[in-house]
Amino acid sequence: MFTGIVEELGTVESVEDQGDAIRLTVRAETVLEGTGLGDSIAVNGCCLTVTTIDDGTWTADVMQETLDKTSLHGVRPGDRVNLERAVTADKRLGGHIVQGHVDGVGHVLARHPSEHWEVVEVSLPAEMAPYLVDKGSVTVDGVSLTVVEARPTSFTVSLIPETLARTTLGHRQVGDRVNLETDVIAKHVAKLVAAYLPQVQESKEQDA
Repeated sequence: MFTGIVEELGTVESVEDQGDAIRLTVRAETVLEGTGLGDSIAVNGCCLTVTTIDDGTWTADVMQETLDKTSLHGVRPGDRVNLERAVTADKRLGGHIVQGHVDGVGHVLARHPSEHWEVVEVSLPAEMAPYLVDKGSVTVDGVSLTVVEARPTSFTVSLIPETLARTTLGHRQVGDRVNLETDVIAKHVAKLVAAYLPQVQESKEQDA
């Protein structure tokens, strides 16, 4: 479990192709503090398990399923990545509840800079649209953000200078792929309501 508050920008050290998987090695500092083998670190919003730690780097195995459904497919040495350790019970929930389970991949559609912030528009798969609402929460490349405007096939977010400086969102260009995760609470509510509504409709029809 994560909060969507990026702790540092790491650098991809190496990518070892294993056919149906890759071994991803990332150079980092902050996220290695107190981290042991088997712990979880989110990389651009994708929860990965630490398998080795060695001299300022850590390694994770990334399965084909993850490569197929996230922007980690195509990652190269030298790429900067957002990193966050799994949250502990004594930490502030500065963002929102983030699972590190990517729901889909979007693309940066537009960037509109202003003097003190930047509005960014991101596309999203149509099946994710019902879970986004204006002023609701969304995770983009592991960054907890507030939706400015939710649209049928895209949404906008407003990025403050701190976010632009401390995460990969500061240099994502139009056309770049980004990992998206919608609010888990919204997904649970939608499932519960979907199961309940047919019963309500059936009851009304019987009463009529």
